[in-house]
Amino acid sequence: MKERHYFTDNSDLPSHRKEVACSVGKRTWTFVTDDGVFSKNEVDRGTVVLLKALMYEKLRGKILDLGCGYGVIAVVLKSSFPETEMTASEINPRALQLAEENAKRNGAEVKFLESDGFASVEGTFDIIVTNPPIRAGKAVIYAMFEDAFAHLCTGGRFYAVIRRKQGAESAMDKLAELFGSCDLIDRDKGYWVLRCVK
Repeated sequence: MKERHYFTDNSDLPSHRKEVACSVGKRTWTFVTDDGVFSKNEVDRGTVVLLKALMYEKLRGKILDLGCGYGVIAVVLKSSFPETEMTASEINPRALQLAEENAKRNGAEVKFLESDGFASVEGTFDIIVTNPPIRAGKAVIYAMFEDAFAHLCTGGRFYAVIRRKQGAESAMDKLAELFGSCDLIDRDKGYWVLRCVK
């Protein structure tokens, strides 16, 4: 049987839903997860490291959570920066359905799109945030970086979290090549949070 990945359509898999919690700062959010989605048993460490770093950034305007999974980044950022306009995209229909449910249960207004990368994403954004699907491979990830650059407003910011042992240094080089520079704004337990400005 062909191996199944969380960044594909897993909607035909059996369902085993559960709740997980995510704490950032003084607030805790709860999310429903299921089989066939990324980090179903707990919120991914990289996501938490990224969110903690973003709490110190002045986020405003239109934000895109690229590859939103079951909605953690979109929900936490919209809750923390309520004046922003939040869009979240995801290729996996099951994850997207969970993300929509999780936004409602946490009272976060988010526009969701089913999209393979930027295929269904229109317009430009002030901020694009991603915890990229590293297992999809470097070619896929770097194409996401290039498309993110194209979908940012001038002066817009791109944020990504990548583990050092999964290619953070080479990703940083690629982003610096695209954007002209790339800053390492935080690191924790091997996870690097990268920021680029267009």
